[in-house]
Formats: sequence, structure tokens, C-alpha cells
Amino acid sequence: MNMPQRRALVVRGGWPGHSPEVATDLFVPHLIEAGFDVIVENSLEVYADAELMAGLDLIVQCWTMGEILPDELRGLRTAVAAGTGFAGWHGGIIDSFRLATDYLQMMGAQFAAHPGDLLDHTITVQPDRADHPVVAGISSITLHSEQYWVLTDAAIDVLATTQIHPRPGDPWTDPLTCPAIWTRTWGEGRIFVCAPGHHMADLVNPDLRAVIERGMVWASRG
Repeated sequence: MNMPQRRALVVRGGWPGHSPEVATDLFVPHLIEAGFDVIVENSLEVYADAELMAGLDLIVQCWTMGEILPDELRGLRTAVAAGTGFAGWHGGIIDSFRLATDYLQMMGAQFAAHPGDLLDHTITVQPDRADHPVVAGISSITLHSEQYWVLTDAAIDVLATTQIHPRPGDPWTDPLTCPAIWTRTWGEGRIFVCAPGHHMADLVNPDLRAVIERGMVWASRG
């Protein structure tokens, strides 16, 4: 007997600097290959469609900044709490809807800054999480890109971190370790976040791409 096909919704838009259409197009083929029926939307209005949202197994969001309406946010939170996975990378998921505190609560994290512009830095997998299916076989990832300083709560499962070093003139004096890849549960749903992913050179990095592909599937219902 054939298993019913899983359904994934890709929602993309917001600030164009993160190339939401090009970036998500990179990952849609992987979702199809993994057995998902993929719906792509360029509007947040879909989050308010209760019938559609109730039938989803995964939501991949790439929407930097912008505003979300109350009924749209309510629909998103309801779906995730009921078991729909929620996944994304960089500003498309942790710099979305800065004024929507209910979104920030669900995510447990928010972009605060990226000191400097593009710089060499390393994403290091936590040794005690090295067997997690999202990062298994990957010990570190080196990027020349934005390095996110993020504010987080204690309910995230940190899989990898990055260390932000102060430069002359910075108002902090000691290196700061920030989560870079993590997961989280919200009700019955799983959330996956990859803080790196500023530009396409990041997303085509073989290890980072593998992490995102695995993270999307890991977050999916069932």
C-alpha cells in the first residue's frame, strides 16, 4: 500500500536582499525528491487558510523582516503547535516580523546584529550533539559571510555554535559564543533553524546545504 504523500508549504518574500525566490528554489527539488508535494506561496495570506494549514506536514519560510497580520500569525502558530514542522535559514526565519512578539516567542530566538560585514568564521558542531541526524558527520563549516549575533531562550537544542570576536572599538571585550544551528519543539511541532545562509555562496556550501536539507526533513511531521 502506498503511503500518503507529505505536503510542504514554502512561503517566501519580504526584504529582497536575501533572494527569497532564488534561495528557496534551490531546496524545492530536494523536498520533492524526499516525497513532498510542494506548494509555493509569495504571500503570508496562506497562513490564514485554516483548511490548507491543517493538511501540512512542513512549512519552509524565507521571509526577512516585514509584518504579519494577526490572523496569519494565529494560523501559523496553530499549525506548528498541532504538529506541522517549521524550518528555515538566516533572516528568513529569525529576522521575520520583528514587531510580532508571539512569533518571537514561538521561535525562541531573534537576530540582533551581524558585527562587521562579510567575514571568515566557523560554525562548530557541539560534540555532545554530533550524532544528531541534522549534523551527523559534520564537525565544522567555514564560511565567508555574515555572522549572526542572536538572542535566544533556554528552550532550544543547540547543535552548532559560532564565536564572535570583538574588533577594535567594539563595545564588548570578550569573544561571544552564539547558537548557529538549533532545533526546538513547539507543542507537537518541530522547529529547525540555521542562522547562516546570507547569500547563495553559503547555501551551496555542501555541508551547510546538507544541514538545511536534513533539517527540513527532520522538522516535518512524522
